[in-house]
Amino acid sequence: MRADVNGLSWRKSSFSNGDGGDCVEVSDSLPGVVPVRDSKLAGNGPVLAFRAAAWVSFVRDVRSRG
Repeated sequence: MRADVNGLSWRKSSFSNGDGGDCVEVSDSLPGVVPVRDSKLAGNGPVLAFRAAAWVSFVRDVRSRG
């Protein structure tokens, strides 16, 4: 899947540590698609794009193991 991620608004994971590292950022700006990136590389690193349903399933699974 390809998505144009230029100019998107991003939010950091609520599990970010105190100095802002070790987390991911996601964007809620694209309908049906969830772009994800490493916050330490913001703007300069790769972006993974998931279908929204797949992302919801992933997050649900991670939380259940937490």
